[in-house]
Amino acid sequence: MGRETGPKCRQCRREGMKLMLKGPRCETAKCAFNRRDYPPGMHGWHRGKFSAYGIQLREKQKLKRFYGILERQFRHYFEQADREKGNTGANLLIALERRLDNVLHQLGMAASRQQARQMITHGHVEVNGRPITAPSHPVGPGDVIAPRRNEATSRLVAKAREAAKGRPVPAWLEVTEEPLQGRVLNLPSREDVSAPVREQLIVELCSK
Repeated sequence: MGRETGPKCRQCRREGMKLMLKGPRCETAKCAFNRRDYPPGMHGWHRGKFSAYGIQLREKQKLKRFYGILERQFRHYFEQADREKGNTGANLLIALERRLDNVLHQLGMAASRQQARQMITHGHVEVNGRPITAPSHPVGPGDVIAPRRNEATSRLVAKAREAAKGRPVPAWLEVTEEPLQGRVLNLPSREDVSAPVREQLIVELCSK
C-alpha cells in the first residue's frame, strides 16, 4: 500500500476535509487530500445524499478520528459533558482538547496526535515533573508539560519542533525553549478548538 493511499489519507478523503492525521505531511503538497480531494474508491465521485442520521454519524466519526479515540472512550466523554453545566457540545470538545496527547501535539512536541500517544505511553512525557503514561490524562491551568531528558526523547521532540515551525501555539498554552516545556495558562474555550466538526449534530445523535 502506498503512502498516499494509506488508511489515514483515505479517512481525510472520506470525510471531505483535512483531519491532520499525518502531522506535518498534511501541510505540504504531498498530502493525498491536496492531490485527490474526493472520496476513495471507484465510485467516489458518485456519492448520493446523506440522510440526517448519516450526517450526524459522520460528524461523530470525524471527531473520533481527529482525536484518535474509540467508541467507549467517546461515550465516556459525552456522558461526562452532558452532566456538566453549560453547552454539552462545547463541554465535549473542551474535554477532548485537554487530553495530554492533544496538548503535546499542540505544543509542537509531537508531529501528530498518534505520535504523541506513543511518546506518552512509552514514558517520554512528564506533567509537573511526574511521568504520565495515559494519553487521556486531562491537563489543567498551571500544569507544566515537558519531554523526558534523554537522548531518544530529545531526537523525537527536536524533529517534531522543526516540523512545527510556523504553526501557532493556541492562546491557552505557552512554550518555553530553555528548558523546553509547555504550560497550561487556562482552560480552552470553544473558539480554541480546531476540530472541524459541528458539535450540535453530535449532541443530537447521542441524545436520541
